[in-house]
Amino acid sequence: MIRTEKISYQSADDLFEGTVSWNDSQDGKRPGVLICHAFGGQSLFDTEKAQLLAELGYVGFALDLYGKGRRATSSAEANSLMAELNDDRSLLLDRMLLSADTLRQLPQVDENRIAAIGYCFGGKCVLDLARSGADIRGIVSFHGLYDPPPQKADVPYLASTLILHGWDDPLGPPKQVVALAEELSGRGADWQICAYGGTGHSFSNPKANAPESGIMYNAESDARAWRAMQSFLEEVLR
Repeated sequence: MIRTEKISYQSADDLFEGTVSWNDSQDGKRPGVLICHAFGGQSLFDTEKAQLLAELGYVGFALDLYGKGRRATSSAEANSLMAELNDDRSLLLDRMLLSADTLRQLPQVDENRIAAIGYCFGGKCVLDLARSGADIRGIVSFHGLYDPPPQKADVPYLASTLILHGWDDPLGPPKQVVALAEELSGRGADWQICAYGGTGHSFSNPKANAPESGIMYNAESDARAWRAMQSFLEEVLR
């Protein structure tokens, strides 16, 4: 049976609340997967992804980057919350590292088999985690944001990386995709980029419906991306 519970965790200054999902009929420790939310904050969307990952045999942890109770109710609020971390990428990284450590410490989790996936803004966050040289097996970015942090990390890039990208995404035009590939190659990363034609931003979110802005759900690309993620996680977490 899949169990889902809220989990509170904290830094020196802030309290956070996410959800954790696992199959309680499964014995022993198993790999853990972080799920990093989009710009609105931790939501049911992320918890449902954690539950789907639990069905696949992982412990899914839908993390919280903004703090307990800090969730957007409008695009303006979401942009404001995201800006706090976009303007302080060191703080963003600290919160990602805290979330990864929280996942590692769960009793169901094999601390040596950790991966992270992220959506939109969350795609940027998991990339920043990998860029920091964090000791995790792999990351997956779904229609993420690719601008690197201002601070350069002079450390090995350890995480295998899968980028799942809508080719018509106005937030990630082709030149940014190429720049990301060049960055990852320059770091000696093990990377893959899967780009889906006729696909814009937020293609995995059934509620995305702003085609005039290049933001639109695409069921076929969503299904392809989820299958690609499953294959990737099986490889890096085996």
